Amino acid sequence: MDKNKAKGYIGIANKAGYLIIGGDNLKDYRQKLYLVLVDNQSGKSTVKIAQKLQQLVPVVFVDNLGQLLDKPTTKIVGIKNKALSQLIQQSLNQ
Repeated sequence: MDKNKAKGYIGIANKAGYLIIGGDNLKDYRQKLYLVLVDNQSGKSTVKIAQKLQQLVPVVFVDNLGQLLDKPTTKIVGIKNKALSQLIQQSLNQ
């Protein structure tokens, strides 16, 4: 797992406006998502949102998601750019 690459790609997605941050924002999000990242230390409600989204998009559980985003309290994010989603997924699977 190459966390530095993943962190870079997530930073690019954030700056470009391709990141949906937080369970409340993702719960009612109706546009196209390509990847959802969930922190392994997430609470029950966040995991429930992730399970619901898992029927539509790939969901990847990662350690310390907040550190990847430089936002320590973040537990779930959605990415709405296909190319960046693929790059993030590849870097997390290495």
